[in-house]
Amino acid sequence: MEPSGTPMRHEGGERISAAEYGSDLVVDLLTDLGIRYVVLNPGASTRGIHDSLVNFDPKLLPVPETLLACHEEIATAIAHGYARVTGQPMAVLLHNVVGLQHAAMAIYNAWCDRIPLLVLGGTGPTDTTLRRPMIDWVHTALVQGNQVRDYVKWDDQPASVAAVPESLLRAYRIAMTEPRGPVYICYDAVLQEEAIPNPLTLRDAGRFAPPPAPAANPTLLDWAAGLLTSARWPVILTEDTSRNRAALPALQELAELIQAPVLDHGARFAFPNTHPLDLTLATEAALRNADVLLALDVMDLNGWVSGVSRERTSPRRLLPPNANVIHITMGDLLQHSWSADWGELHPVDVPISADSALALHELVARCRTLLASDSESATRRAQRGLEVERLHREMADGLRRQQEDNWDSRPISLARLYSELWPLIEDQPWSLVGESLTHPARRYWEFTEPEQFACGGTRGGGLGFVAGAAIGAALALKEQNRLCICFIGDGELLYTPSTLWSATHHQVPVLYVVCNNRSYYQDEGHQEFVARERKRPLGNVGVGIHITEPTPDFALLARTFGMDGFGPVDNPAALRSVLEQAVATVRSGRPALVDVITQPR
Repeated sequence: MEPSGTPMRHEGGERISAAEYGSDLVVDLLTDLGIRYVVLNPGASTRGIHDSLVNFDPKLLPVPETLLACHEEIATAIAHGYARVTGQPMAVLLHNVVGLQHAAMAIYNAWCDRIPLLVLGGTGPTDTTLRRPMIDWVHTALVQGNQVRDYVKWDDQPASVAAVPESLLRAYRIAMTEPRGPVYICYDAVLQEEAIPNPLTLRDAGRFAPPPAPAANPTLLDWAAGLLTSARWPVILTEDTSRNRAALPALQELAELIQAPVLDHGARFAFPNTHPLDLTLATEAALRNADVLLALDVMDLNGWVSGVSRERTSPRRLLPPNANVIHITMGDLLQHSWSADWGELHPVDVPISADSALALHELVARCRTLLASDSESATRRAQRGLEVERLHREMADGLRRQQEDNWDSRPISLARLYSELWPLIEDQPWSLVGESLTHPARRYWEFTEPEQFACGGTRGGGLGFVAGAAIGAALALKEQNRLCICFIGDGELLYTPSTLWSATHHQVPVLYVVCNNRSYYQDEGHQEFVARERKRPLGNVGVGIHITEPTPDFALLARTFGMDGFGPVDNPAALRSVLEQAVATVRSGRPALVDVITQPR
């Protein structure tokens, strides 16, 4: 089996392209690379590629399917969600300077999340003698890639049709080489529309596949295994380990072998929250007495082991300062200086730069060998496992009490909202494909497999991401016939409301649940903090924050885009019935939205 991300191989190697124009060649190469979708918002600077997507026949494979978004930020978010689920890039087609500017924040989100995207743009013509008056001038930049160069892995602007194949093959290889990330290629409008007088020979795309990720240093693995097997209270902290699904069985095997609590803090699934070793929602209790921390694919290690507050002082440390830290990551291989997306530097005793899937398998084998020769280890591990299980039960009991205490609250509590939906989905395949809140689903739902937590929020923190990413993730899961659900804040949805049109137009069955607290509530806490610090009145905390007068009707908004809209629901007793209707709609293959008036948090 060829490794994930390997382009199509040509039987016999090279082949003759049927491309008649420069843009045909771009599309021909996308088919070779196995790109299934191109998502776009149309524009004159990419009219050549657009024509090739809908009219060119490469006579080898079908061209990528075209998806239409009403905003470039939405288009890029759709590709982000798709890549997060599949590990494979979509191509995003952006109109010129203005389209790239619209998409810039979403490209930054992909950069922070280390998501592979093929971002294709148009410019020009750069030849001033061929520009149309006014419009071609304001849509030409020198050079366009400067706009996003600080948060893509690579950018290019091929100067001739002959240069197109190497440029695109290199871009794909760079995007898909770990650590992955977005790339940007800009095509001159004249180059796209230039006729190809003689058929071009294309090289075998499969021979330009990205290299596999590196394995771990054996000496460092021995050191890590020694620390973990002799530890009094080892803890495993994981963030992006599920990028490679092959790592997850080894992660669970290691945790069970050494009886270590696991903190799964990523925007994807890495460890079952039903497992007695899961202490994700009891991070402080898990880290308090740790003497060894194994961090796996954690971008901001210091952030996860520190108590986050609204104060701009030194954070409260949750991890004892003398704890030995092992970090398996490839994050050190891709950092730029423009954005501080890596977080504060945290001390690491055993730094291992490797694919965590490869490293974990080796680490499990080494730990098993060491424990086999330690006659006292079994008792020590069993006692630790019982203590972790006790903490796990306490965590679960606390969540149940919180659920009971807020069951009849008005506005509706998030505990009630999530708990009412759970019985409607638990006995069928389902996936969480978006969550703009701080992962409350982990509190009330059972996550046992990666597809169930397919896509959460964005590491870049840019609002407007979740709605589009949910479409991309649901599209990736469509063939699995899973019920896809996206929880989204009202303020988040107002950034990119026309996303709902794309869901309806392309018939992507996804259930949007709007957690509508009628406020940009995160900032209410910040404003209250500042007012208290300055001894000022608290009565103005909601000014410039509350989304009222008028209050948006999201169910009505959904219906204007042809989507079934339900609500707004403000009575907790009516919630189950409305959710049942919405779930039935999505099961029938159509998207739906439920507007729920919720408590602030």
